[in-house]
Amino acid sequence: MSYYQKNLDGYIRGFMGFNALAVMVQSCIGGIAAMMVLQNGSTPAQMVQLFFVVILASGFNGAVLSQQKPKLVFDLLLLSVIGNSLIAIVNAFI
Repeated sequence: MSYYQKNLDGYIRGFMGFNALAVMVQSCIGGIAAMMVLQNGSTPAQMVQLFFVVILASGFNGAVLSQQKPKLVFDLLLLSVIGNSLIAIVNAFI
């Protein structure tokens, strides 16, 4: 069993509890990423990055609120956390 599949199975077992925790954690990571982007100014490049931060965070939150299938929610969580973390890290070193 792959690492992804093992974590997906665990997420599905505790879907309701993990969703509550994931919304809080993912929103904090999105907020940190937005802060890091805006610390570097407000040029069009930063606004495009901010757009992606907001889309990633809103996409996951929307999937949770609209009660999508657990696999889709888990995939969006991974995409959001990885994407926002990368944007935050890149902006930390600019």
